[in-house]
Amino acid sequence: MYLCELSPGQKAIVKALFSTGSIRRRLLDIGLIENTEVECVGRSPLGDPCAYLIRGAVIALRSEDSGNILIER
Repeated sequence: MYLCELSPGQKAIVKALFSTGSIRRRLLDIGLIENTEVECVGRSPLGDPCAYLIRGAVIALRSEDSGNILIER
């Protein structure tokens, strides 16, 4: 399952990060590493981007970026 498939209110654990380049560095910098708990806290009215609670900070990610993050519920 990928992070973009998580519904608001659901939690999951990050298992792998398949992003490359600068977005990968940015995700790693905010603490999105293996075994980190992530919670989807909301979606925009059109469904993209989504807001995620990651290590105490709410981060908005586009579906194209969150689709590269493998999770386990």
